[in-house]
Amino acid sequence: PNARLVVVKAFGENGGGRYSDVIRGIDWIVSKKATYNIRVLNCSFSAPVRSWYWQDPLNKAIMRAWRAGIVVVASAGNGGPDPMTIGVPGNVPYVITVGAMTDNYTLGNGNDDRLARFSAAGPTYEGFVKPDVVAPGGHVYSTMDKGNHRIAKDHPEFSTDNDRIFIMSGTSQAAGVVSGIAALMLEQNPSLTPNDVKCGLMATANVAWNGSTTPYSVFQQGAGLVRAYEAVHG
Repeated sequence: PNARLVVVKAFGENGGGRYSDVIRGIDWIVSKKATYNIRVLNCSFSAPVRSWYWQDPLNKAIMRAWRAGIVVVASAGNGGPDPMTIGVPGNVPYVITVGAMTDNYTLGNGNDDRLARFSAAGPTYEGFVKPDVVAPGGHVYSTMDKGNHRIAKDHPEFSTDNDRIFIMSGTSQAAGVVSGIAALMLEQNPSLTPNDVKCGLMATANVAWNGSTTPYSVFQQGAGLVRAYEAVHG
């Protein structure tokens, strides 16, 4: 609540963008970190892996942001459930990579929560465990300008009676949830480093189960389902 948002637009109306635009946006964020007290960078996007993670130009920009003290939260990608489907920049080992869970439309009943089928899985090409955590990412309600946004125009079936509310699913939505938790953690303790925030999120996560007896693989859920209250106050 009351968090200040610095919105950097690097994508067109159809939801796509170029590497150069995204890198330019990340560089601007790093240069303006002190000016606007930017502490968390939400990266709700994913691109195919084309090289080693440390050679990728976008990943280089992301790692620069992390070194500058900005908590980077990235979506795992929606290419699951097959292994080795984590995209860029979620394949960077340092950042917080987020997969998606769904509550099966039973809010308040965690017994039937499931990993979303589309949620990308690790390991990364280099062999790192990803995602780091999972978070709610199924049928998430949020605001969208239906009059000007291509996705809203092309998919009216996901609209609500409210002209500004739209429903979407994806690891991008799950990343937004974790970015919000990271902001709450930093509000509680502004001295936390990006590594501290990542450690706190993973240490307080709960193992997610596929049914009553089988936990999801570590390459599907990382440390498990995030718990906001415990991450902030633990």
